[in-house]
Amino acid sequence: MADGKRPFSRRTLLFAGGAVAAGLTTTGGLTWALRPGSAEQDGPREPDSTQPMAGDFDMRTGTRLLASTPLFNTTGPQSFAFDDTNGQVYTLQTVQGGIRLDDEEEPVSAGDRKDAGDMCLTRLSSSGETLGHMYLRGFGHGISFGVEPTGQRTYIWVEGNADAASGYGRSVVRVPFKDGAVLDSSDPSVRHFEPLPGASGVSPALDLAGERVLVSREEEGVHRFAVYGMQDFLAGRFGAAQVVKAGVQVKEEEWFQGCALYGDHVYVLTGGPYTGKNGDNPPKSGGNTYITVIDVRTGEAQGRHRVTVAPDLPFREPEGIAVRRVGSRAALCVGFSVKAKDRRELALYQYTG
Repeated sequence: MADGKRPFSRRTLLFAGGAVAAGLTTTGGLTWALRPGSAEQDGPREPDSTQPMAGDFDMRTGTRLLASTPLFNTTGPQSFAFDDTNGQVYTLQTVQGGIRLDDEEEPVSAGDRKDAGDMCLTRLSSSGETLGHMYLRGFGHGISFGVEPTGQRTYIWVEGNADAASGYGRSVVRVPFKDGAVLDSSDPSVRHFEPLPGASGVSPALDLAGERVLVSREEEGVHRFAVYGMQDFLAGRFGAAQVVKAGVQVKEEEWFQGCALYGDHVYVLTGGPYTGKNGDNPPKSGGNTYITVIDVRTGEAQGRHRVTVAPDLPFREPEGIAVRRVGSRAALCVGFSVKAKDRRELALYQYTG
C-alpha cells in the first residue's frame, strides 16, 4: 500500500467486539463493522496477543511457502488466493504504467490505471512459475478475492464496477479465468452482485469448504464484513443475520490489507511497509503486520497476533491473507510485497494448526 493507494481509513479504526442481534434469517449472513474511533466508542481492551493460537492456526509455526516471485506485471501484489484442486496460486496487482492493451489507442500511466481500477491477474504454479494471466479493466483494487475451480473452468470472485473517485470496487463479480484475455467490468457478460447497493471498497473472499462468501465493504465511512452462503449469494439473497458493534483497536499506521474466512473465524490482516529508520515502522522493528481474529458465531475479537516471519525481507509490506487446504489440513497464509530490481515481487508464508 506504500505505492500511494488510499487506505480505507487513515484514522484510528475499531474491529468488531460485541454482538447485537438484528433479524436472524435463514438466507442471510453475518455482518459486523470496523468503525472510525471516537470518544464514545471505548469498547473492550485489545485482545491478548501473547496466546500462540490465532483461531485454528498456531502462530509459532510460520514457514515460507513461496519464495520472492515475480508476477506478470511489475507492480506490487495486492492479494492472492489458492486453487487447491489444481495446486495453483492466483494473485492480483494493479496494471503497470506504460502498457497498451487491446483496443487502447496509447499506453496508459500507472496512476490512471489505479484510478480506473485496472488489474492484472497472474496464475502461478505452486513453485512460482507463471502459468497464465488476465487483465481486468475497471474492476477495482484487489484487496481480497477468491478462486473457485469447477470442472474444466476456474471462476474468479473479485470486486467490480470500480469507483472512479477511488479505484476500489463497488460490487462482487464471478468471472471465468481465461488466459490472455482482457475483460472489462462493464462487459455485458459480467454479472454484478450488490449485497448493499451504494457501498464502496467492496471485495470478496471464499471459504469453499464451508460454501460461504466473505464480503468486506466500506459504507459511509464504516468498514464492514459479511458472511453469506454461496448459493444464497448467487441467488441474490443478501439478508443480514447479525450486526456487531466496535471493539478492538487497530493503530493508525496499520492499513487494512485483506481478510479470509475459515471455520468459525474471520482473519483480518493489517500493517504497512517498512519505513526509514526514524519512521513508524523501521526494519529493526520487525514489522507492524498483525492478524486479528474474529469469531463469526459471536462477533467477539479473539486475539491480535503479530506476524514475525521473514523480518529481513526488503520492503515487507503485508499484501493479502488466505487459507490453503491440502487434504484434511489447512494453513493460514500471509503475503508480502518484496522489493526487487525494477519491480515488486510476492512472497508467501504459512501457519499451520
